[in-house]
Amino acid sequence: MLKAASDAWPVVEQTFTEASNVLGYDLWELCQNGPAEELNQTMVTQPALLTASIALWRQWFIAGGPEPDYLAGHSLGEYSALVAAESLDFSDAIRLVRLRGELMQTAVPSGEGSMAAILGLDDEQVIAACEEAAEGDVVSAVNFNAPGQVVIAGNKAAVERAIAVCSEKGARKAMPLPVSVPSHCALMKGAAEELAKALNDVSFGNALTPVVQNVSAELVQDADQLKANLVQQLYSPVRWTDSMRLLVEENVAVAAECGAGKVLAGLAKRIDRSLKVFSLESPESLDGAVEAFRKD
Repeated sequence: MLKAASDAWPVVEQTFTEASNVLGYDLWELCQNGPAEELNQTMVTQPALLTASIALWRQWFIAGGPEPDYLAGHSLGEYSALVAAESLDFSDAIRLVRLRGELMQTAVPSGEGSMAAILGLDDEQVIAACEEAAEGDVVSAVNFNAPGQVVIAGNKAAVERAIAVCSEKGARKAMPLPVSVPSHCALMKGAAEELAKALNDVSFGNALTPVVQNVSAELVQDADQLKANLVQQLYSPVRWTDSMRLLVEENVAVAAECGAGKVLAGLAKRIDRSLKVFSLESPESLDGAVEAFRKD
């Protein structure tokens, strides 16, 4: 997707060059040619995803897209939203997400953490299943992505027990995810403490555009609150369903997904079909989104 977009949009490669200068290695080359095992390390993946999102955000305005009324980002995407809201400088965001990835990777020894997707149960059923399966370990619901779609995380053995309990409760699917970092659960509290120290050394401004933050599912503009919620985000659930419902309550009818793929657009259909989400992954889709926003 990035290569095809860069052929039409010079700002994509320009944004990757900017990120590479901060990171000290060629992020564009790594994204295009690998090796995959290096790119899949979370301290590399996180800057790559942030950079791709900001490149699309910049292209949005080059193509004539209007300023949004609100911003939101899922997990790592919250950093993109804060850059877009001019609360956080892009170069500082790159440094922070690289550190975030390093801290998350080292917080739990390899092989001891796990995540799983649970489909077909409501939120309360998944929460209850985690409580039943914990047995002194950590396992909790960490991503409330859409009705009937919840991700759990924690110690590997506890996640496996929770998968079994969810299956017994009638889950349509309960399957481990191919990740080793158990994001957004209590196992990340140590990483959050270290991230808090780094955040205190970074300049934050009030968000020019209100940001719906993962932890609270509320609109936030105050710089101190934005930072505090970023720390909590590492060990707290991503309340994406509530976040999208808040935007609908604020009369948002059309939204644009600035990132790789169409995951958020797909989740939006399950949360509230009145919310039309365009994924900006190609010149054609971006042009269609700009036109839709102009009509709205």
